[in-house]
Amino acid sequence: MNLSDGESNHLRFSIAAVERDTGLGKDTLRVWERRYGFPEPLRDNFGERTYPLAQVEKLRIIKRLLDAGHRPGAVVALSTEQLQTITEAMLGVPMALAQAKGSSDYALQDALTLLRCHDIDGVRSLLHQAVVSMGVSRFVIELLAPLNAMVGDAWMRGEIEVFQEHLYTECVAGVLRQAIHQLQSHAPQRQPRILLTTFPQEDHVLGLLMAECLLSLQGCHCLPMGAKTPMSDMIKAAAAYQIDIVALSFSVSQNPNHVLDALTELRRLMPAHVEIWAGGRAPVLQRRAPDKVSVIANLAQIESQVTQWRQRQA
Repeated sequence: MNLSDGESNHLRFSIAAVERDTGLGKDTLRVWERRYGFPEPLRDNFGERTYPLAQVEKLRIIKRLLDAGHRPGAVVALSTEQLQTITEAMLGVPMALAQAKGSSDYALQDALTLLRCHDIDGVRSLLHQAVVSMGVSRFVIELLAPLNAMVGDAWMRGEIEVFQEHLYTECVAGVLRQAIHQLQSHAPQRQPRILLTTFPQEDHVLGLLMAECLLSLQGCHCLPMGAKTPMSDMIKAAAAYQIDIVALSFSVSQNPNHVLDALTELRRLMPAHVEIWAGGRAPVLQRRAPDKVSVIANLAQIESQVTQWRQRQA
């Protein structure tokens, strides 16, 4: 059920709820209030801060811009319209890339339309049909990769809500896991052995699942650890399961310095014979790859990356 304007205007969120919903700390919200004049909380009967829905939604946009590298002083005091202008400038390239996939364009647009209409069952059905008709590799590279970008862009533009994005993520994850299960039911002797995960600051898993699909298609033995794995656990798991490669995914929102520092430290601590592969949409990976870390610029490179690994072992 959609909230009416009147219902939305009366919604009030506590500072703890805003912190959970946006990922912005309570202290940060208070500092911005003093320094930039936003947010502008109201007070409840006990004198505690409460935040209208419109302010919470604006804070979500600000958080996404901060994750993309903008400074608080440059964006917090801006109007919602100004923030949307910045967002549009950021999103022009990804959306254009997504729309350029001619043969898959109808499916991209249909999936996004179904998501906007709250027809998640329709999205799931469309994706299952696409896997069958396109094959796993084309489905992941030509349809799913640009569709993920389009969904993220739609959220940034305010065209879909956070809950719709979450439902979409779970829907896609289910489709990918089914495809992975079918791929891994054949050929028990699989090499290389690849551990897939993310660092603790990264909780996005679709990139991992898409990579796992393509790696399984290449006959790799994949051991997914999920997201947010401490570095010490990666090292222990690599030894326990005789891992050949640790593959990590990084979303566009990751802090560039954190990405480089974490990869450099992992490379230092991980045994030399264990390769480290890094992929995802984090721009810093294309600009400055850490020494002895293989960067996979896009999913289409996975096949050649696996081939090269096998040639090095021959």
